[in-house]
Amino acid sequence: MNNTGKRQSLKTAKILLAIALMVFFGIFPVYAQRAPIDVNLIIDGSSSFSSVKDEVSAWIGSRLDQILVDGDRVTVWSAGSSSRIIYNGTDKEAVKRSIRDLSPSGQTADFSGALRDAAGRQSSGYNYTLLISASPAALTSVISSPQASLLRFSRIEEFTNWRALVVGLNLDARVRRAASAYFSQ
Repeated sequence: MNNTGKRQSLKTAKILLAIALMVFFGIFPVYAQRAPIDVNLIIDGSSSFSSVKDEVSAWIGSRLDQILVDGDRVTVWSAGSSSRIIYNGTDKEAVKRSIRDLSPSGQTADFSGALRDAAGRQSSGYNYTLLISASPAALTSVISSPQASLLRFSRIEEFTNWRALVVGLNLDARVRRAASAYFSQ
């Protein structure tokens, strides 16, 4: 092979190596398609939330940018003295705005009602539920309620004055079905 052919082969090899490294390190993103999911955001609507509202809004905004794809449906609950839906749709910016515009008040957060409603509204096969609490007392009331079992499969991330719980809603039923299917084989 002459020098021109060697240089061309070396150049082609370098280009292929660069593309492989970009794909491997995520510089050249390759996204797998996935089915849309339901995302439930349950936000503490009590007055305890006022002091952490800006920090939580920024954190949730960056988190949503990481996990949401086109077609995902987001429902945002304000868990104040009673839970209520403050947003339901697919627009990321509207979700962020609904959290920034939340007006916390009262001393209690109805996480039990929001969790019960979120568990009952699941329409897709997959969901992601994120509960934000700025009041330790609010979580105590959930743990002593009939909805305590909904927190069984949770992961808690602690921050200075608030916590984020990723809740596996209705996960116990799915585990039972999968175990039953596995053992019946």
